[in-house]
Amino acid sequence: MNTAGIGRLRELAETIAVVSLSHLLPTTRAKLQANALSVNAYPTEFGGLVHVGMAPHRAPVEHDLALISELAAQAGVEWLLFDAEAPTLDELPLYAQQLPEA
Repeated sequence: MNTAGIGRLRELAETIAVVSLSHLLPTTRAKLQANALSVNAYPTEFGGLVHVGMAPHRAPVEHDLALISELAAQAGVEWLLFDAEAPTLDELPLYAQQLPEA
């Protein structure tokens, strides 16, 4: 096995945390799925990947995402993968899965 690039690859690595989609408001979840968040995001079938960066290019305007982004920055996490089946964090609020009926 060629190991010459391992050190350089580690230098290029970024951290990721997998958290429950239930930490996002239904409106933020809908924006994530529509690829319409205020920050760089990549929707997936069961949630999405959001770049929060170590020095964010911009803070999320979505209050719930901004709260999680701030916590991620303090933890040194650069990417958040939101997934419906991921664990929840006791330190973050949880939101209902569906938008309320009008």
